[in-house]
Amino acid sequence: MTDRHTQWQTAERLALTLTEGGMQRMAARTLAVFLFTDQETVTAGEIVERLDASAGAVSSAIKSLLSVGLIERLPAPGSRREHFRLRDDAWATLFTGQNTIIDAMLQVASEGVSVTGDDDPAHRRLAQMHAFYEFLRGEIPALLHRWQERND
Repeated sequence: MTDRHTQWQTAERLALTLTEGGMQRMAARTLAVFLFTDQETVTAGEIVERLDASAGAVSSAIKSLLSVGLIERLPAPGSRREHFRLRDDAWATLFTGQNTIIDAMLQVASEGVSVTGDDDPAHRRLAQMHAFYEFLRGEIPALLHRWQERND
């Protein structure tokens, strides 16, 4: 078993990878806290302390992670602080949220196809783009169903 310092170095590398993939830096670092914590729940104050970050930055990161469904707020009877944890279905929820992006890509590809002629090379590329995202959108429900079956 590795020590906590080594684990946290790995968490920071994960956060960097998420940032390179487009996630906001503080949201990525906050998500790393949720992934690597040995606690059942985490408070914003604990994240501030762990990351040596401002309360405002952590608050914004938590809101971002809540909005995409990666974390959830939990009741904490007897505590004045809000408690959060990584959702059990976080990754499937996040992936399902990609449907909005897929739909947007389908829409723009469709518009591109409609404004280009059949003999235009752009028409072929846009039609291929549309076909790909249409295929992807059709595959997602079955993919998520297989994932749920695998984890039940």
